[in-house]
Amino acid sequence: MAATVLFTPAQCHRATATTSGRGAPSHCALAPGHRRPGRGSVRAVPPEQSSLPQAAAAAVYGTAGDVKAALYRALDGANRGIFGMTSAKRSEIHGLVELLESRNPTPEPTAKLQDKVDGCWKLIYSTISILGKKRTKLGLRDFISLGDFLQIIDVKQEKAVNVVEFSARALKILTGKLTIEASYRVTSQTRVDIKLESSTITPEQLMNIFQKNYDMLLDIFNPEGWLEITYVDESLRIGRDDKENIFVLERADLPDV
Repeated sequence: MAATVLFTPAQCHRATATTSGRGAPSHCALAPGHRRPGRGSVRAVPPEQSSLPQAAAAAVYGTAGDVKAALYRALDGANRGIFGMTSAKRSEIHGLVELLESRNPTPEPTAKLQDKVDGCWKLIYSTISILGKKRTKLGLRDFISLGDFLQIIDVKQEKAVNVVEFSARALKILTGKLTIEASYRVTSQTRVDIKLESSTITPEQLMNIFQKNYDMLLDIFNPEGWLEITYVDESLRIGRDDKENIFVLERADLPDV
């Protein structure tokens, strides 16, 4: 069954930061996923060990809020990590992610999906990468720009809608989106299984641009598989999937209907 979208991505706005130390943001979003191993050549960037031992890092950052603020600083200018970064920067980010996970205030997140996960999220970091020939074939070097990565989760319907926004600079102000609708089911206190239901690109002009490499595009952002929720509080969520991807998302305010 196709997911019912209750809000459009343009209506989503970043929530005012609470413990992250950042100011009020813009727009909302979630973490797109990847395909199962063996079904394609797209690979996640392997998570790396932190350059700072966790015990030492814990001494540096007194609270989870301190860690979140440091993570936001580390992510500044990283463009969600999707076009690559230095190994030192990635190691720094992953060390902070692991430290936050060790301080997860919600150890059984699937029991609190309605309170903790339902609603609108924005992807701010992922180990999914688009590099080399893939980036060239998809026109993501000069012709097409990536916009927000959005996610709207409807816990009552057990549905998730992932939206990847694009703009084509050579076609004046043409903007569009890849919309991926998925269903999920809870399988443990921390894990959900995700099933792809449908995908579309709008408007038609944007579909014409991606048509030749549409399978490649879907291969990159297909969320099917399992997802482990390793950290979630009122403003930030971290997940790891069966392809060894890491996703970091920030909470967004739902619009007034």
